[in-house]
Amino acid sequence: MRFDILGRNIEVTPGLRAAVEEKLGKLDKFFNPDTEVHVTLSVEKDRQKIEVTIPVKGNIIRSEQVSNDMYISIDLVEEVIERQLKKYRTKIVDRHQSGTSFTSLYTEENFGEEEDVKIVKTKKFDIKPMYAEDACVQMELLGHSFYVFINAETDQVNVVYKRKGDTYGLIEPEI
Repeated sequence: MRFDILGRNIEVTPGLRAAVEEKLGKLDKFFNPDTEVHVTLSVEKDRQKIEVTIPVKGNIIRSEQVSNDMYISIDLVEEVIERQLKKYRTKIVDRHQSGTSFTSLYTEENFGEEEDVKIVKTKKFDIKPMYAEDACVQMELLGHSFYVFINAETDQVNVVYKRKGDTYGLIEPEI
């Protein structure tokens, strides 16, 4: 694996670089040697954040962890990515996707019990055409973190969602 480590509001010291490469290097057995790992370390007040992005064919494996200690954040992100890899492995095998970014050890070995996705509740509701701003207001009134609606401007199903910092995002289909 090749590491691309970037620091925002923090100097990437040799110790931090070694910690990232050692911890994420444990995932080396899952990937081919030419796989790139993009790591961004950042500090905002007491928040020590690490973002790890691993582009693999057709998908992105990504995790972001925040704590008050960068080394704890590094430990947390490694655990999350390993869990994601275990889930992603079943998709590759089940759908016979190309696993060219991964080693044969990763795609063929059984890593214990795999977590199945279980839908435990289904909701049905009327979708009314509205503007994105109105959907944000409706979302806030319901106390939800996202809201599905038909955009009155495009007649497409859209989703608004709450982002960090009390901002909103809009997801619209690409035709």
